[in-house]
Formats: sequence, C-alpha cells, structure tokens
Amino acid sequence: MRRTTLKYILLFLAQAILWNFFPFSQHLTLVFLPAMLLCLPQERGTIRMMLTAFLTGLALDFIVSGQLGLTSFALVPVALLRRPVISLVFGSEIFARGEELSFERQGWQKFVPAILLLTAVFLVLFIWVDNAGTRPFWFCALKFVLSLLASSALSVLVALVMLNESGERWK
Repeated sequence: MRRTTLKYILLFLAQAILWNFFPFSQHLTLVFLPAMLLCLPQERGTIRMMLTAFLTGLALDFIVSGQLGLTSFALVPVALLRRPVISLVFGSEIFARGEELSFERQGWQKFVPAILLLTAVFLVLFIWVDNAGTRPFWFCALKFVLSLLASSALSVLVALVMLNESGERWK
C-alpha cells in the first residue's frame, strides 16, 4: 500500500472522528476532505477522482450517521474542479512536466488559494443542501464564512502532512 493511500485513509478516519465526536457548533463545519483530494497524485484522472470522492463521501456519511449522499454531493464537484483549479493556481506546467504538488516547490502562497477555492465549493454545496431552506440566509452565510476560515487553516496542515515527502524528487 502506497504512503499516499495510507495517509488518505488515516485522514479520512480523522475526519470521521472529528465529525462524530467533536461537533463544535451549529455555526461551524470543519472539513479537510477537499485538501485531501487536492493532494492526491496528478496521475489520477478526473473520472477516477470523482469516483474516489463519491466513495469517500458515501463512506463518511455512513460512518458518521449523516444524511447519506450529502458529503458525496458536495465532494464530487470538488473532484471535478480539481484539475482546473490546479491549472489556475499552480499553472498548467505541472501537467506538462508530470510533476506532483509540493509545498517546497510551489509554496504555501499557492496552496492557500487552491484550498480556499475547493473548500468554498464544498461548503457552498454542503451548507445549501444540509439546511435545505430551513435556515435564514444570514445564518448560512455566517456558517459558510466561519467554516471556510477554520477549515482552510486546518486543510493547509492536512496538505502539508499529505505532501511532506513529495518535494524530495524532481522529475
């Protein structure tokens, strides 16, 4: 089993524990799943990433006794937008050279906007469907802003953990 897969599984379990045992507030949803998808190897295509996102979301909803399919609904578009976000933020040279993402080469200045974009996509869909018109707009907006700030800060640390050895090799 590759290290990336093992890290992905362990971080998936950490997300499940976080959602199951540490519900901080109704105004805050801590999620680092978009960062986990961002840090998977570039060789995986969009369809494979979308399947991974769907299965991850479905398994997480099953484990945390959530609304089955809610996390998948929000995570699959993140997987779909992963390559365009990487091209937008990091440049298309990464795909041309066959490089992997790395904190050492790209720096946190590029990772923060990428994580913010993907986390924002996830949270907009997740909060919209989770509340399903039962909460006022301002409550949802506050939840989005607080969750985006807290989740993005946590996601940078998760990305650092997932990519810690990838900067050692240049192609």
